[in-house]
Amino acid sequence: MAHAKNHDYHILAPSSWPLLGSLAGFVMLFGAVLWMHDVTPFLFLGGFVATLYVMFGWWREVVIESRIGDHTPVVRIGLRYGFVLFIMSEVMFFVAWFWTFFKQAIYPMNEYAGSEYVPPVFDAVNAFHLPLINTLVLLLSGCAVTWAHHALVHENNRKDLISGLAISIVLGIFFTALQAYEYAELLLHHDWTFGGDAFFSAFFMATGFHGMHVLIGTIFLAVCLIRAMRGDFTPEQHVGFEAAAWYWHFVDVVWLFLFFAVYIWGVPS
Repeated sequence: MAHAKNHDYHILAPSSWPLLGSLAGFVMLFGAVLWMHDVTPFLFLGGFVATLYVMFGWWREVVIESRIGDHTPVVRIGLRYGFVLFIMSEVMFFVAWFWTFFKQAIYPMNEYAGSEYVPPVFDAVNAFHLPLINTLVLLLSGCAVTWAHHALVHENNRKDLISGLAISIVLGIFFTALQAYEYAELLLHHDWTFGGDAFFSAFFMATGFHGMHVLIGTIFLAVCLIRAMRGDFTPEQHVGFEAAAWYWHFVDVVWLFLFFAVYIWGVPS
């Protein structure tokens, strides 16, 4: 039940989640280093499970705070600003991969002093086959999210909100499945490799990290769908769903840049 507040701010109670999250993240990353050096994968897996536990527990408390009335209009503004800054950091993350791809394509660096870079010989991807289908799938998913947002904010139509979220999630899963199929085809039947060449590394890192963001965004939308079915969102208070919609549109825009830069310009058909 919501409780009355005599001020516009949310004063947080002492919490162990920040400390637990830091420790879990450290264990996960340290374990990843050990795994990459063929020591053991179990430390990474333990840290990963602990990180998921912290994320679930911490965000669950945030949802409870919203339900009991702690998220006043001022607090919601702060949450929106925080998420905008997070998306800006994600933009710069992808700028690094685009920079790498363009640098290697326009002015490749020599791998060894005095040697000349020789681009790899490979079967090129036809941008207007599977990549184009994936582009349409992701754009349609973005349209479904926009429909769901409009249904909530402008019509308070919970049925269309749930339908739009469900469609966007299904299309997000379909995108991930198509990208997995594309990777399998390139690696198994077209002699592409994850490493060994700067072009292959840049291609798989840029598209692979985007695929990871699609997977995260799909989970984000699935959580919003569960909350919408429980009646959590209102036209006035829906910061969680709004953040998921912003994140999904960010994923859409990044893919459009990847499609035109990597598949059309960077990989000759």
